[in-house]
Formats: sequence, C-alpha cells, structure tokens
Amino acid sequence: MDQLSPHHVPVYDTREQQRRLWEQCAERGQPVVAIRDARRGYIVRYDLQHLDTELSAGALANLRQRTRNWRTYPTAADGGSGAGSDPLSESEGVGGEAGPVSGDLHTDSEQSARQLASRLSALVFDRSHWQ
Repeated sequence: MDQLSPHHVPVYDTREQQRRLWEQCAERGQPVVAIRDARRGYIVRYDLQHLDTELSAGALANLRQRTRNWRTYPTAADGGSGAGSDPLSESEGVGGEAGPVSGDLHTDSEQSARQLASRLSALVFDRSHWQ
C-alpha cells in the first residue's frame, strides 16, 4: 500500500475498535494510520510499534515539516489569515506529538483529519523511511 485516500482512513472511537484495528494492521505487517474521534476534535494517529521499527530521523523531520506546512497558524505577518506555523513550539506547530514510533496529531474536523492522515500515510507506509 502506497497511501490511504482520505475516505479510506479508518475512524475509531472505542478501545475495542482501536484494538481490532491495531491487530488487523499487525497481521498485515502494516503501520497504523487512523483517526480517533475525540471529544474536542479528531486525532490522527500513526503507529509502527507493532512492527518493531521506527521512522528514520530524516523521515520524522519530513513528517513534521509536512504537517507544519499543511496546518494553519495565525500570524501577525499574514494578517491572522492562518498561514504559517508557530516557529517556537514544535508540538503546537505540528499540532500534537510526532515521534519516530508513533504520533497523535490534533485537528478540528473529520475532514481535515482525513486529509492530514492521507498526506502522512504516504511517508509512514514507505519502508525506505523505516529503520
């Protein structure tokens, strides 16, 4: 699999659904890229732990940069339109935690979560980015 299309990104909201999804991905030898329906928005989750691997340092930097570029952040320079990201806060600029093994990236809508998950899945599924 090269990349998930936005409408194929799985969404879960219970522990049981999460457990089943992780088991299915482990059986297929694939990383998890999914969306958790949270109380205040949506969380894009990726996970490679069950594969006993992680993203390389370069791939992780690329993932964080792609996320910052896609995410909006109000800045004075753009009149508050939402272009750019917080230059000081990695977690705010990325919108959560993005580590080599797993990450939780927050969005405000299911549509934006699906778009972000689709974009990141191409990088996470590419085995040349694993170590």
